[in-house]
Amino acid sequence: MPGSSSDRPPLARGAGQRLLVVAGDSDVAELLCATLELAGYRIVAVKAAVDGVARLTRERFDLVVVDATLPDVTELGRTRPTLAHRPPVLLLIDYESLGRIEPELGLGERDYVTKPFRVADVLTRVQLMLRGTGSGPVRSGTVGYRDLVLDDTLCEARRGARTLDLTPAEYRLLRHLLVNAHRVLSKEQIGRYVWGDHRGDNAIEQLVSRLRRKVDQDAPELIHTRRGFGYWLGRADQA
Repeated sequence: MPGSSSDRPPLARGAGQRLLVVAGDSDVAELLCATLELAGYRIVAVKAAVDGVARLTRERFDLVVVDATLPDVTELGRTRPTLAHRPPVLLLIDYESLGRIEPELGLGERDYVTKPFRVADVLTRVQLMLRGTGSGPVRSGTVGYRDLVLDDTLCEARRGARTLDLTPAEYRLLRHLLVNAHRVLSKEQIGRYVWGDHRGDNAIEQLVSRLRRKVDQDAPELIHTRRGFGYWLGRADQA
């Protein structure tokens, strides 16, 4: 199970990937840019979402970090601009907005870090998104962890060669666990993501139990309980 931060392996450095940071608050932007540059990424920063989209139409980026509370983000989420390249996007978002996690901005795979954020959490999510959450190269429209792959295009999940017969709620739960690999999710977070509101603990426990029986027929077990805190997905020996 996940231990203290001192028990975890150091974060891998970047390999010169190009990241676009979209943040209006100068202090937040400076912190993100300085931290990501020190971690080995090449950074371009803009102050508004519309400027970020303009850069994306002209240049190729490996990942976008965007403050989802920017005033013009919501409007861009409605228009869904068409882009030739759809990099993954890491949203910095208020906890109260997790139920809607908007907008998509016409981009690719999404993940989030709640505000106020910790720099270590941002670095972890960036690293995992650029690595395809630890499973090696993952084609567009999929998210995976080792031999567990979820295909959003087909709404299909597989563990190795075995197709998982998931209900819509199980599929949403698995996706939430995958994009948050090695992060403990509370029952409240799971309920809001899967159903849009918080359900009783018993309903969430039953949902997790059903999903675990389908996913963990094959070793090693990937879905774990951290009693009193919630659930997490990953290899226990790599937590």
